[in-house]
Amino acid sequence: MATATTTKTKTKTTKKTTAKKTTKKTTKKRATPKKNLVIVESPAKAKTIEKYLGRNYKVVASVGHIRDLKKSSMSIDFENNYEPQYINIRGKGPLINELKKEAKKAKQVFLASDPDREGEAISWHLSHILGLEPEEKNRVVFNEITKDAVKNAFVEPRAIDMDLVDAQQARRVLDRIVGYSISPLLWKKVKKGLSAGRVQSVALKLIIDRENEIKAFKPEEYWTIDGAFKKGAKKFQASFYGLDGKKLKLNNNDDVQAVLSRITSNDFNVDKVEKKERRRNAPLPYTTSSLQQDAANKINFRTRKTMMVAQQLYEGINLGSGAQGLITYMRTDSTRISPVAQNQAAEFITERFGSKYSKHGSKVKNSSAAQDAHEAIRPSNVFQTPESIAKYLDKDQLKLYTLIWNRFVASQMTAAVFDTMKVTLSQNGVIFTANGSQIKFDGYMAVYNDSDKNKMLPDMAEGDTVKKVVTTPEQHFTQPPARYSEATLIKTLEENGVGRPSTYAPTLDVIQRRYYVKLVAKRFEPTELGEIVNSLIVEFFPDIVDVKFTAEMEGKLDKVEIGKEQWQKVIDEFFKPFQKELEKAEEGIEKIQIKDEPAGFDCDLCGHPMVIKLGRYGKFYACSNFPDCHNTKAITKEIGVTCPTCGQGQVIERKTKRNRVFYGCDRYPDCEFTSWDIPVGRNCPKSGDYLVEKKVRGGGKQVICSNEECDYKESVVK
Repeated sequence: MATATTTKTKTKTTKKTTAKKTTKKTTKKRATPKKNLVIVESPAKAKTIEKYLGRNYKVVASVGHIRDLKKSSMSIDFENNYEPQYINIRGKGPLINELKKEAKKAKQVFLASDPDREGEAISWHLSHILGLEPEEKNRVVFNEITKDAVKNAFVEPRAIDMDLVDAQQARRVLDRIVGYSISPLLWKKVKKGLSAGRVQSVALKLIIDRENEIKAFKPEEYWTIDGAFKKGAKKFQASFYGLDGKKLKLNNNDDVQAVLSRITSNDFNVDKVEKKERRRNAPLPYTTSSLQQDAANKINFRTRKTMMVAQQLYEGINLGSGAQGLITYMRTDSTRISPVAQNQAAEFITERFGSKYSKHGSKVKNSSAAQDAHEAIRPSNVFQTPESIAKYLDKDQLKLYTLIWNRFVASQMTAAVFDTMKVTLSQNGVIFTANGSQIKFDGYMAVYNDSDKNKMLPDMAEGDTVKKVVTTPEQHFTQPPARYSEATLIKTLEENGVGRPSTYAPTLDVIQRRYYVKLVAKRFEPTELGEIVNSLIVEFFPDIVDVKFTAEMEGKLDKVEIGKEQWQKVIDEFFKPFQKELEKAEEGIEKIQIKDEPAGFDCDLCGHPMVIKLGRYGKFYACSNFPDCHNTKAITKEIGVTCPTCGQGQVIERKTKRNRVFYGCDRYPDCEFTSWDIPVGRNCPKSGDYLVEKKVRGGGKQVICSNEECDYKESVVK
C-alpha cells in the first residue's frame, strides 16, 4: 500500500511541475487594439487627415450627404410640424453598410465633416444612421487641413450643434416647398423641365430688370474738354471744371464753343494748389463672394471653377512629402483672421519687407489652440509662398493660390501712403482742374498693387502762370447700365442679402442649365423662356422674387443658426401666405402656348415644314410632323469660311449643351473639325496651319496661328 501511495504522490507532483513550466513558455495572444474611426466628406481629405492622425485612427469618407429628402415627392409632413422625411440616398447602401461595420468595431467614432451648416447636417445624419448617442462629444471641426489644426481639433471634440443642423433643415425645407410647389405649376402651364427656386428666381428677376433698364435707356449727349498744359518744360493734363467759380455741365457743342470763346490766350493762372497726404488701407482678406468676384475679374475664372479649384487647395495637395491643405475653408462670410495666423503673417512680413510693413507686429496675443470655423479664406501657412510650391500645383491651382496668398499678406500690411496734389487753373473765368498723386510709402501695395499708375504734377504754387498747349473737346453719350457678369451678379445678390456663400455657384449654374439666361460675351442675357417664367412668378408669387422679402427670410434663417429663432416657426410664417398664393396661381395661370416659328424650309426626311422649337438648351429645328417624324437639326450660322480640315464643308457656329459657342464643319460626322476660336479663312505664313481670331484682355481681337507651337501673331485690332 505504501508503495502505491508514493507513486500517486509522485505523479501529482510531476503534473504540477509540468503545468508550471507550460505556463512560463506560453504567452497569451494579444487582442488587436481598436482604432478610432473618423468620418469626413471627401476621399482626398480622408487621405490627408489619416496621415496626420497616425495609426490609431482610421479615416473614411461619406462622399457628401448620405440622407436626403426623396426626389419623387415633397417629403415634408405638413401635418406634423413640417417634419422632413429623410431616406438614404440611392446608391449609398453599400457605403452606409461599410460605415456601420467600421463604426461597430471602432473604439470611438468622430464626425469630421466640413465646418458649416451643411457639414453639421451631414454629421447629424451620420450620427443617426450609425446609432450614436445624440449628446456624445464626437464632432470635430477644423478650418484648415494642417497637422496642428487637425490634432488640436481632436483635443476638444464637441457635441453636434443642433442650431446649425436646424438652420440647414430650415433652408432645405423652405427650398423644397418653393421648388416643388411652383415647378409642377410651370410644367403644367408652360413647359416640362422648368423649375423655380428661392434664390434662383431673385437672380433671374435681377437679370431681367437690368435688361428692361437697358431697353428703356435713352442716351443723353454730353461733352468734355481735356487740356494739355505746360509748366516750364513739363507737360501735364487738366480737365474743364466750370465757369466763374461754378461747376458746369456741357450738354452740347454750343456750350463747348461758348467756353472756348472765353479763352483768349495760352496763359492760365494757378489759383489754388492743394497738397495732402492720403492713406489707403489694405483690402480685407477674402470671403467666398469677394474671392469669386476677384477670380472672375483678375484670372478669368467662372464661379464654379473658382469653387472647384479652392476645394482642391483646401483638401490637400501633395508637396513632395505628402498631401497638406493649403488654404482655409472656402465657404465663409467672415473676414476675421485668427491671432495665430496674424502672428505668422507679422513674422513673414517683418522678415521679407521689414517691421514698418507689418500691421500687427507682435501685438496680437495667441488664443487657445481651438480652431474657429468662421475665418476668412487665407493660406494655411503663409511661409508657403506661391513661388516656393509652384512646381507642385497645376496652373489653375497656382493662379488661385497666388490670388489668395497675395490678398491675405496684403490684408496684414500697413496702409499705402500717397502724396496727392490738386491744382485749379483759370483764365477769364474758365476753370480747369488737374489731379496728381505719387506713392510716398507703398505699404501693402508691395504685394498687392491695386492703384492706377502714378501721375505726378510738376511743382506749382498759387500765382504761377502755366501755358495751355491744346484743348480737345470730345462728344460723349451716356451709356446704359451694363448687363450682369457672374462677378457683378454675385456682388448684387450679396449686397441685397440674398443667398449665402454656398448658394452662389449653384444658383448661377441652374439658371443657365434651365436656359432662362445665356452668357453672351461673359454677360447674362435673359431668354424668351426666362422672361415667361419670370413674368409668371412676379405676377403670382411676388414675395418669392422680392429682394427685401428674401433678404428678411435669410436673416431669420441666420437667427435659427444662432438659436434665436425656432426653425418650424420660420417655415410656418412663410408657408401659410404662400399656400394662398399657390391656390390663386393654380386657378389664375392660363396655359401658355410657346408657339413654334416656321423655319422656312421642309424636312429632308418626310417633306413636312420644319419649325423652330424652344428646348431645354435653346432653340432648334424640328419637323412639324412630330411624333411621326423625329427629325431635328441644330440651328447653326455660317461664318463664310471653308473648313480648313476637309476643304469641302462650311465652318458653322454651334453651341454646346452649356450654351458655349464653338466652330465646326457642317459635314459632321464625316468631318470632325472643331475649334473654340473663330477661323478667319487664311493660313499661317509661317507654319501653314489655319489662322484663328482670339479675344484679348482689355478688349480687342487678335489673329494668331492655331498651332500652339507657332508664335505667329498679327496686331491687336480694337
